[in-house]
Amino acid sequence: MSKPPTKLVKPTLDKDLDKITLVEAATHQVARSFVSTATALLFLATAMTLAAAYAIDRPGTGMIVVAAAFAGYMAMNIGANDVTNNVGAAVGARAISMTTALVIAAIFEIAGAMIAGGEVVSTIADGILDPALVPNADALSYAMMAALLSAALWVNFATWIGAPVSTTHTIVGGVLGAGVAAAGFGAIHWQSMIGITASWMLSPLLGGVVAAALLAFLKEFVIYREDKISAARRWVPVLVGLMAGAFTSYLLLVGLGRLVMLSYSLCLGIGIAVGLITWAAAVPFVRHQSRGLDNRNQSLRKLFQLPLIGSAALLSFAHGANDVSNAIGPLAAIVNATQDNVIAGEAPLPIWILLIGAFGISVGLLLFGPRLIRLVGEQITKLNPMRAFCVALSAALTVLAASWLGLPVSSTHIAVGAVFGVGFFREWYTRHSKRRIDYMRMKADHWEIEEPQERNMDEARRRYLVRRSHFMTIIGAWVITVPASALLSAAVYAVMAVIFM
Repeated sequence: MSKPPTKLVKPTLDKDLDKITLVEAATHQVARSFVSTATALLFLATAMTLAAAYAIDRPGTGMIVVAAAFAGYMAMNIGANDVTNNVGAAVGARAISMTTALVIAAIFEIAGAMIAGGEVVSTIADGILDPALVPNADALSYAMMAALLSAALWVNFATWIGAPVSTTHTIVGGVLGAGVAAAGFGAIHWQSMIGITASWMLSPLLGGVVAAALLAFLKEFVIYREDKISAARRWVPVLVGLMAGAFTSYLLLVGLGRLVMLSYSLCLGIGIAVGLITWAAAVPFVRHQSRGLDNRNQSLRKLFQLPLIGSAALLSFAHGANDVSNAIGPLAAIVNATQDNVIAGEAPLPIWILLIGAFGISVGLLLFGPRLIRLVGEQITKLNPMRAFCVALSAALTVLAASWLGLPVSSTHIAVGAVFGVGFFREWYTRHSKRRIDYMRMKADHWEIEEPQERNMDEARRRYLVRRSHFMTIIGAWVITVPASALLSAAVYAVMAVIFM
């Protein structure tokens, strides 16, 4: 007599354990969200306390305290959205872990903001609003508060939908909208707005083209050479020296420019000198590091890990020095207007304001940054250390070239454009490169394979294809950033004017 068929029924104990596991995972997720929110609120409370301690016996205390909260909120959103471009490529290439990237970025963001954040912060967002045409100090204060709040809300929304946007463009849009609402269209420097509009298109294109050109160089002279290690020993030190020189000039121009006034030619000269020294030092280092490595692409990745870590740190330092003003510039204007009842284009920067900006960026990065770091580094296109190196070097070189030509560019757009440039170039190169096709045929002959199968090549192309959904989302967010933040800021200012003025 045959046995009845066994019923594949999950034991009750297993089902109960699965339920407990799911409950634990859900509880952990909720607890993590709660801790992040609580930490963010604690930081905002600290910012408000610093502002209250400074302004307790001075006029406009309430406005300064509220503005400090808005500035802290904006700083955290900058950290959650904008800083991810500095470390995303390195994390996506697995040169450093997420935790290491967060720690490095947080430390160097604070260092950049505190060391090179500037003795004086321009409070009218790169000359967008003429303060002399604002009716009074109160109107300027409320306009800056509206700009801060609207910019922070827009960056928060962009982070939520997974779109890295330019926080500089966002705050400019906020100042534009509030400025028009407070003082009319005549108070806006429209020439500056034309330059900013041009940078929407120029920044990602320049970043993408430079990154693609660097990757093309690597593929032609290193990756698809028969002796990869010898080629790497020749060219990696050159590229590392170029990177060191570019970042030196970049930091002198963008990061330390507020501390020491240096001409562009002098910054470039110092950068060339540092680049040559670094190249000379990198030659024996790369030779030692490449000793014993197999002649394959996997071995090349090791040679680019250390430069990637350095680029993440230097980009974070420069970003902290340059973009902290997006959060604290309007706050400095509010403090200046309420305390002295004076409307000015520039205002002295108390240390407590700088602390709010510096630590706010790092808090936002640590609490909310990983999501966009993964998007930029892993989800747009597949990165490895060589491609990530091209992205990082492109950011420094493009900013230098734009500064020399006098073009206004966005570092965020450059970095993300470089990631897209690398991805789109690889799609083209896979289909059209004669050197790659010859290399694959040589490799097939060496291993006595009949021929690389076309089907496998198609699968590889699909695997490394740039995700068009991310492309459309990010481009759409870039296009509407200034108009959206401007309209939101004008609406916020109108509400404030009705209630408080």
